[in-house]
Amino acid sequence: YLLIYRHLGLDEMNKDSTFSNYLELTKPGVQALLFVSCISGMLIASNFNPPLLTFFFGLTGVSLLAASAAVVNHIYDASIDSKMSRTSNRPIVTGSINKKSATIFAIGLYLIGSFFLLAFTNTLTWLMTTITFVFYAFIYTMYLKQLTSQNIVIGGVAGSMPPLLGWTAITNNLDPNAWLLVLIILVWTPPHFWALAIKRVEEYKEAEVPMLPVHKGVPFTKLHILLYTLLLIVASLLPFTTGLFGITYLVSALLLGFIFLYLSLRLYMEEGDTFAMPTFFYSLWYLAALFGFMLIDVFFQL
Repeated sequence: YLLIYRHLGLDEMNKDSTFSNYLELTKPGVQALLFVSCISGMLIASNFNPPLLTFFFGLTGVSLLAASAAVVNHIYDASIDSKMSRTSNRPIVTGSINKKSATIFAIGLYLIGSFFLLAFTNTLTWLMTTITFVFYAFIYTMYLKQLTSQNIVIGGVAGSMPPLLGWTAITNNLDPNAWLLVLIILVWTPPHFWALAIKRVEEYKEAEVPMLPVHKGVPFTKLHILLYTLLLIVASLLPFTTGLFGITYLVSALLLGFIFLYLSLRLYMEEGDTFAMPTFFYSLWYLAALFGFMLIDVFFQL
């Protein structure tokens, strides 16, 4: 969605529009990955036969709470965003939307999303989604992000929850197999984001955000990207060992993982940040493709 949005030039055409600014507050790129993983949890848990209302309003409810958390992040990080070129054009930084309006927007998103989850899924799903919301919007954004260079590792817990939330919306239980999908995203998050952090290390220094390459240096970060990529390959195989997925998924996970490993190894071995952005962009495709092959595998097992 985000690639199409930018390719068509809609972000430039509508950069001053109220709708576009409020949309940007919800971080649509992050929402796209959330959609993929949450839908995957729903479809896998239901064997591709989810109740229609639960599927639609459950997905919408989870997305609205995630969007609300993103708005809170924009509000609180405005001073940091103003110091970084990547984020200096965000609506609150530029004054296109003031903090009061953004706060009202965030509250509205949370309340509507909560209504959908409570009315069309179950209390457990709403509770787990709310815990995720609180952890990301307040605990991570306001404290952990500035407290430790392991902020992405800890903060990744919130971003890894959508497949579990989708699964729980269908089944009303916290299935161990769903937690394996959470684990994959949790382990994927550090090498994904640290690759970008290497490219933006000077900006993070300027903003005084203790990202790993700022606090421990770029070579140290490259090593940990490589190590986490190896751990990710192992984590991605666990759903096969439990019987959740079959051989199609296994082959796909190995192929996708080895490509990720190759890029991480090149990033580690080469001087500078030449392979930082290729590694970052591939990590996005990796996660989308991996969850796509999960669905393909389950579909052909029906």
